[in-house]
Amino acid sequence: MKSKQNNFIITNASINGYQQKQTLIIQNNLITSIHDTDSSEKGDLDLQRDYLSQGGVDLQINGGLGLAFPDLTSSDMDKLHEIGAYLWETGIDVFLPTIVTTSITKIQQSLAIIKQFQAQEKPENEAQIIGVHLEGPCLNYEKRGAHPPEYLLPLTLDNIKEILGDYQDVVKIITLAPELDTTGKVVPYLKSLGIVVSLGHSQATASQGKQAFAQGASMVTHAFNAMPSLHHRQPGLLGEAIINPQVYCGLIADGIHVTPTMLKLILQASNYQDGIFLVSDALSPIGLPDGFYPWDERTLEVKNGTAKLPDGTLSGTTLPLFVGAENLLKWGICSLPQAIALVTDAPRKAINLKTLQVGSTANLIRWHWHQEKQKLDWHRISLIL
Repeated sequence: MKSKQNNFIITNASINGYQQKQTLIIQNNLITSIHDTDSSEKGDLDLQRDYLSQGGVDLQINGGLGLAFPDLTSSDMDKLHEIGAYLWETGIDVFLPTIVTTSITKIQQSLAIIKQFQAQEKPENEAQIIGVHLEGPCLNYEKRGAHPPEYLLPLTLDNIKEILGDYQDVVKIITLAPELDTTGKVVPYLKSLGIVVSLGHSQATASQGKQAFAQGASMVTHAFNAMPSLHHRQPGLLGEAIINPQVYCGLIADGIHVTPTMLKLILQASNYQDGIFLVSDALSPIGLPDGFYPWDERTLEVKNGTAKLPDGTLSGTTLPLFVGAENLLKWGICSLPQAIALVTDAPRKAINLKTLQVGSTANLIRWHWHQEKQKLDWHRISLIL
């Protein structure tokens, strides 16, 4: 029976856009050495200059295979494993279940289920949950988008403490509208808990955004969407985020949420993966065909991977994360190493996870861009011979 080797050597790999090809030595599924490939060096796998990376990280995904994360119950443990297995097949190593605006009771119920799920032993071939992204409920009513208005709450320290309850250790990111905080205490408090503060669904001015970033906010949720557009006299929250080298912006690259022209503009202005990471913002029908699906008390229509409410409000996508990277390549917006980094390294850096290095687990992906076919090929590397 074939099994993983204790020692595995990969040669001629392109990593992080370096010109010199790299050799990786893997022992017991951990990378123990990365060095320049010598022309005479032999390995178990020659990548022939193809690109190599860790798996993807999706920091904003709202559900999967028909299950919305705000609707979790104790009977959904098996479904969470199914979602993790499905996301692994789409290239994802790590994801943050995103809980959108709903009642505090439902938020905490979902947090409790996810905390219980995290304590379980996971199969190897399953994307891992390392925390939750709370998108709301302290959002600006005028920029609520598809978030139900009846559950929006004022941004106060008391409300934040009530929302988090006993589950502050489960929450990795929280999206909020900073202009709603009249005390200036919320962002520093969340940062003190180790929670990444992302600004979104907001009417914040440039000065309000700048103040929130100075207080410790370090991210923007789905840039351009649910916030004022860039304006030459009123740059707003987004303009302030773009010029701040300490801030990462999440970006949906489906071509619907943001046009290719504006995708190119923000990527160039933000120095690509140094200031941007891609998210799927996928809703619960991801992994299912187009059609009509329930979403809280409403119905979503999914067509060509885009989800809308009956009134036409754009709600999200059902496209896997790597489709965004392929889109950027098809539209000629960035290079292959940049596209790869936008779905692997950049989201890791945004939440202070380690990127590919000695000591990393060897969950590795091989990438190749077929220019003539305009197709991005990728597959996970098996350490089994």
